[in-house]
Amino acid sequence: MNNFTASGIYLEQIETHGYAIIENAIDSDLIFDLMADCYRINPHFSLAGIGRLNDLQIDKTIRKDKTYWFDGSSNAQLGYQQVMEAVRNTLNRSFFMGLFDYECHYAKYTNGDFYKKHIDAFKGRSNRVFTTVLYLNSPEKGGELVIYKPKSKEIEIVIKPTAGTLVLFESERFVHEVLPAVNNRYSIAGWFRKNASISGIIDPPR
Repeated sequence: MNNFTASGIYLEQIETHGYAIIENAIDSDLIFDLMADCYRINPHFSLAGIGRLNDLQIDKTIRKDKTYWFDGSSNAQLGYQQVMEAVRNTLNRSFFMGLFDYECHYAKYTNGDFYKKHIDAFKGRSNRVFTTVLYLNSPEKGGELVIYKPKSKEIEIVIKPTAGTLVLFESERFVHEVLPAVNNRYSIAGWFRKNASISGIIDPPR
């Protein structure tokens, strides 16, 4: 179901750089099924918000993508979650990270949609440890992921969306953004999390 979990190459990339880019990471049949699942739930995508819980708000000056959180309603979703469970176990064995679970959603960017520079986790404020992005299609133009060097405005790498490519990076370490899309761009954004708590309350999944 996946082409990379048996390989240690991406672990070396993470250890050296704090991120990894794995081309053809996911079996093409699963990519096809995930893309078909996006078309199935297409009417149910909603504008993505920023913040969490009571702080959640819609701000189109920061992001304009649409999302749909995994709900286990298809074999494609369950298959992808199985792959990510294998990755979680591998990361825990290799880096003793204590990753507890994984949450993810489909993300759809249409012409002009973007997500400005942001970070997925703030120290002491979230339990998101590793961010993942899986590309489901290969748009001709736009929608590149830009990852910046830690504590710098200098670009570390620009990643063109390509179906089957999986990107993993440390959530607290890297500021990143999605450049405006031209062609439709479909992906899965996800986060491996620690079972951390804030004021005695477990950080919720949304």
